[in-house]
Amino acid sequence: MHDPHHSSNMRKRLVLLLVLAAAGSLWAQSEPKQIEALLRDEIMSPAVAQFQIEQYLAEHAAKPPKVPSSSKEWTSEAARLRHHLLEDVVYHGWPKEWIDSQPKFDEAKVIETGAGYRIVKLRYEIVPGFESSALLYEPDHLSGKMPAILNLHGHVGPLGQTIEFKQKRCIAYARHGIIALSLEWFSYGELGQTENEHWFGAHLNLVGSNVIGIFYLAMRRGLDYLYNDPNVDRNRIGVTGLSGGGWQTIVLSSLDERVKAANPVAGFSSIPSRVEVKQYGDIGDTEQSPPDFLEGSDYPYLVALMAPRPALLTYNGEDDCCFRATLVKPVVYDDIRPFFKLFGKEDVFQWHENRDPGTHNYQLDNRLADYRFFSEQFGLPPITNEEGVAANLRSYDELLVGLPKDNLTLLTLARKLGNEIDRRPIPSEPSSKGTWAQSQRTVLQNIVRYKPVDMQQIWPVAMTRHQDVQSVSYLFQMTNEMSANGVWARSILESADAAPVTIVLNDNGKEASAAIVSDRINRGDQVLALDLMFTGTSWKDTDAFLYAQMIDAVGDRTIGMEAAQLIRTARWAAQRAAVSKVRLEVEGIRSQGAALVAAALEPALFSEIVIRDGMRSLSYLLDAPVQFKQAPELFCLDLYKYFDVDILQAMAAPAEVRVTRYLEVTP
Repeated sequence: MHDPHHSSNMRKRLVLLLVLAAAGSLWAQSEPKQIEALLRDEIMSPAVAQFQIEQYLAEHAAKPPKVPSSSKEWTSEAARLRHHLLEDVVYHGWPKEWIDSQPKFDEAKVIETGAGYRIVKLRYEIVPGFESSALLYEPDHLSGKMPAILNLHGHVGPLGQTIEFKQKRCIAYARHGIIALSLEWFSYGELGQTENEHWFGAHLNLVGSNVIGIFYLAMRRGLDYLYNDPNVDRNRIGVTGLSGGGWQTIVLSSLDERVKAANPVAGFSSIPSRVEVKQYGDIGDTEQSPPDFLEGSDYPYLVALMAPRPALLTYNGEDDCCFRATLVKPVVYDDIRPFFKLFGKEDVFQWHENRDPGTHNYQLDNRLADYRFFSEQFGLPPITNEEGVAANLRSYDELLVGLPKDNLTLLTLARKLGNEIDRRPIPSEPSSKGTWAQSQRTVLQNIVRYKPVDMQQIWPVAMTRHQDVQSVSYLFQMTNEMSANGVWARSILESADAAPVTIVLNDNGKEASAAIVSDRINRGDQVLALDLMFTGTSWKDTDAFLYAQMIDAVGDRTIGMEAAQLIRTARWAAQRAAVSKVRLEVEGIRSQGAALVAAALEPALFSEIVIRDGMRSLSYLLDAPVQFKQAPELFCLDLYKYFDVDILQAMAAPAEVRVTRYLEVTP
């Protein structure tokens, strides 16, 4: 018999259950704003992140050079080191015909000054299609074989080689019987185009030509010219320059024994002292820390390579740029004196500290010290003043040489070399792809210098349970002493400890991925919003790109270290959830690069890689162009020469790679 009262109660219970179910479903929905608050919390402070990278670099820097037992032993070791640095590092990836080519200098005009010297305007080829300018200061009366000095300069601004202190030096040399050749430098003077800014040298690394090679060839051409000049005494060729010119001076002089005396001014130090005093700008540009140049050696080694040839090291007491005298003297001078003593030549290794004005300069006090040094080493009467020199200074326009309108730049040279790359095609037959991918994997490991890491310590630093979301914030300290950090989150009602795992990366840090994290939580995933090294709030106060270049310099690769962190963290996440594979969802080209390299190296670890705002090709870095500081890990030496996005995606199989949105180059 039908009971109306019973039916009414059943209906009420059903409505209540539906309401409760709806409420439970509502509570299970996370919101991006709620997730953003979780992801914004600081897990590792910027001070700790900076300390870790500085400690890493200090530990991986070469130890001070050991003094051998004899001059013969050092002569042999010096020859080995020169050969290694030139053949394996400086000339890496550069065409041999460019390296071995004879200097090509063309005379543009001669200025007869009527003041005891003339100025010859010169154009010269650095590499085919890329020319620079030079000014040759010659004494009016050339007699016999005369000493010569190559004058290099650094970051001196728009005036380039016409800067006042450089003109004065070259005029003084020429008026006292020394031939002086002054070279222009990338990004300054007549090479002052934006695309010649030194950070565009990183684009040369990307296409497989070590950035230091173009800088070395540019200055070596000047030495080639002087060495072949019939008026120059080959046994009396010197080199000098300020700042970046000081860097050029020690690099060229240590690696090319045709240089018989050198005076680098405020141009270099060792890695430990550079990272210790970063506030003075000691880290420097990309050419000063090129890939592998400081692996197993450092700038004090280059000073030692000068022995027994004369060298004056000039530094400034209160340098407002870099390399303060008191900080660098112990490592570049005091520790190196014993190498000159091996040859009985302690007297030719000299030190000058400038206190007037004491800032970053090559002003009168430093110039007089320079004149004394070269006069003594070249057997000339001492140059004690600059009387009459200032009156002969000329304007930029008067000294303009003129370069071709279609002259290459650092960036367009990189594009040219990139367009000439010819890679093996991806096999079309499935049976061949496995063998191909494995062979490519070995190449990729070598290029990104992949070194697996383990977890040294996992620090759970914060936990929350709010509404339906529970989270744990982790600091992942790796065995290489570098750290990643992230937030592990899931729904309390809709997920479980064994639910699928998605790792989320974002170029702008985990706090920028709130919408993606919220979406995956609402789908029932466990989510790890992860910041790899150099990403997120831990690096908000630090120029990560400055340290990234130094990682490359000591022989590691930033992208390889990031991939190692991602692989190890993904293994931990899979083990935590008892799953065999994890998903990756990434946004931005930096995250895309790290994710694809990781997946190409360990394809069995990932089920799917979803990419937003990604590149179709690494050529995007050249064409956009992307600046080095925006994505330092992607400018890995040789990466684009041997790999591209499609190759890395094919190597990631069986993981599926999906790109939901591409970045396009704006015309």
